[in-house]
Amino acid sequence: MADVFEEVEEELRAARLQTLFQRGWPFAAGAVVLALLVTVGVWGYGKHTASEQAKASLTYDQALQSLGTGDLDGADGKFASLAASAPAGYRTLALMQQAGIRVQKNKPEEAARLLDQAAKAAPDDILGDAARYKAALLLMDNRPLAEIETRLTPLMDDKRPYHLQAREALAMARLQAGQGAAAQSDLGVLTLSQDVSDATRRRAEAAKLLIESGSAKVLPEAAKATPAIIPPPAAPQLPAALANLGAAQ
Repeated sequence: MADVFEEVEEELRAARLQTLFQRGWPFAAGAVVLALLVTVGVWGYGKHTASEQAKASLTYDQALQSLGTGDLDGADGKFASLAASAPAGYRTLALMQQAGIRVQKNKPEEAARLLDQAAKAAPDDILGDAARYKAALLLMDNRPLAEIETRLTPLMDDKRPYHLQAREALAMARLQAGQGAAAQSDLGVLTLSQDVSDATRRRAEAAKLLIESGSAKVLPEAAKATPAIIPPPAAPQLPAALANLGAAQ
């Protein structure tokens, strides 16, 4: 009798396994197909991204060559095509180059707008903050201090790449607006910073001496000349700036 029960249980187990297989194999097959599709998709996306990067690199190089020969309009057209459809890093650099062309054409407002667009398109703070900083410098002479403060204050965080340049620029903007006491606080930070360059420290110390001497009448005029000698952040090397673009897309 025990043998009979064992045979019946074996048959029931076999029947259950067959039923489970019949119900589950479509899902298993679907999972295999999905895995294949994901693998092919990742491979295809990587190949497409590499192709787009190569095209953008070639166009960017051609635009730089046009810029080097003085063909501003030709270079601007090539940069504009990159700004419209290139990967984020090249799009950012192209917009910044277009802004530089507008500066050469004495169109600072247009240049600032392009730099704002570059900051929004930037894949990281190294490119983005460089654009934000340059836009603030361009607008310093003809926009209210409150706007310049709004633009520069976030860049002054110690973790941001150009925080010292932003602090110096804001100090000069405050000097230009006649706010010597507020500027003196920023200048004091610069003179005490271990990371600041010797040139920046000398400028900060000279500005502090002007404030302390009470030369209030000459401060705004002195500050107006200062943005021209504040060095913009060094442009990132192209390979370094774009090395991780695949992850940033």
